[in-house]
Amino acid sequence: MSTITHHYTQVNGIRIFYRAAGPKNAPILLLPHGYPCSSFQYRNFMAVLSDQWRLIAPDFPGFGYSDTPEGFEYTFDGYAQLLQDFCQSLSLNRYSLYLHDYGSQIGLRLAMGAPERVTSLIIQNGDIYEDALGSKYDGLKEYWRNPGPENHKKLEDAVSKEGFREEFIGETDPKLHNRFTPDLWNLAASQLLTPERHKIMVGLMEGLKQNLDWMPKAQAYLREHKPPTIIVWGPQDGYMPEKSAKAYLRDLPNAELHLLDGGHWLLETHLDEVVMLVKSFLDKNSG
Repeated sequence: MSTITHHYTQVNGIRIFYRAAGPKNAPILLLPHGYPCSSFQYRNFMAVLSDQWRLIAPDFPGFGYSDTPEGFEYTFDGYAQLLQDFCQSLSLNRYSLYLHDYGSQIGLRLAMGAPERVTSLIIQNGDIYEDALGSKYDGLKEYWRNPGPENHKKLEDAVSKEGFREEFIGETDPKLHNRFTPDLWNLAASQLLTPERHKIMVGLMEGLKQNLDWMPKAQAYLREHKPPTIIVWGPQDGYMPEKSAKAYLRDLPNAELHLLDGGHWLLETHLDEVVMLVKSFLDKNSG
């Protein structure tokens, strides 16, 4: 294991925090994070995978230790452009992508913009198939149908320490709950519950509706370019159940698919299994 180092860099005048590990001349694995976390979600994964890979995990604006500038486009398109500019600023020209949660929708936008730079994909509980969404999307769909004050308040209430804890533990089997450090939701609360960031988080939930129109474009990218892909999935996930994982096989029939006995945050509950599978996959697809 190599030491994880912590950095700030300027991207378009925005101070961006990122974690890095591994030899600087090694193949790159880029780690865009999900909601309501930050690069913190990859801390353990980075430590054990850094013997042969250069791992880079940034915090997006409005998340983690990065800035929250006025005027930034806090949308999935805006984050994808930021990620592209971040890669350019660090001269990250070829990389594998770890796609999880919001990071899947941001990371795939990055891949679609420069498919020649992507050596492989690791997909872990990231949703791009509308017909395979889980039952926990029902609340969001109700808001999209009726964006009145009552339904909007439900989104606002979800952006809370209690809501964050539910996002992490969710439908995961109770026998796994002691594998989740409370640092996850406590850190998320301390970082995301300022008035500015709270508004951004609610806005991203609202923006998921526009992502439905984007999803077929991502599917078309997968069909056309067929990057080497491993799908490592926790089916105990109310947003992205087992059918969400299997849907990827429509467009990537040769992808590896592994269903583990966990939920949305496998790097907290099944780190050893994920690392074993990902290392084997990357050894064969180093680009």
